[in-house]
Amino acid sequence: MNKAELRKEILQKRDSIEPSVKKIKDKAVIARLKGLYEFKSAKTLLLYASFRSEVDTHKLIKESLEAQKRVLLPRVNYSLKKLEIREIESLNDIEKGHWGIPEPKRATPLRDLNEADLIIVPGVCFDRKGGRIGYGAGYYDKLLKGLNKSIPVIALAYDEQVVEEIPLEAHDRRVDMIITDREVIYCGLKKD
Repeated sequence: MNKAELRKEILQKRDSIEPSVKKIKDKAVIARLKGLYEFKSAKTLLLYASFRSEVDTHKLIKESLEAQKRVLLPRVNYSLKKLEIREIESLNDIEKGHWGIPEPKRATPLRDLNEADLIIVPGVCFDRKGGRIGYGAGYYDKLLKGLNKSIPVIALAYDEQVVEEIPLEAHDRRVDMIITDREVIYCGLKKD
């Protein structure tokens, strides 16, 4: 199965999760994330504002800000076809961007990716080796090429999004860890 077919199949699975079940799964994923040393020790987080059927991160963003963590979020720069990293101070700093995707307002301060202590990414599909399929534009692969230090990259997903193997290309960036509603999958980070 190629990437496009896999993306379509897994998106259909993710979109079909009942809202009441999704809430339970969201709580489980976020609880696992918040229990990790990597999350607890991080002072600056690069998160994403969830959209549609992604693991819900809005409460996580709010709680991280309340815990005095710096929160960075991506904003799409369509003219340059890349993600910009911006810092928010509250949920009021988020607006609907292109395609209705929540992102920081343009007036929020621009930041460098390497200021983050932990990077949390969305995705459609993952394998146990850290392979990731996104939405097809390659924005996160381009962004993560800019990492110049060893910052853990963690994906949030539902168990339904983990498959046996993903066909990767040379430019595809693997994640170090995948947190699902059922488990933590260590792909590149050593388990303490």
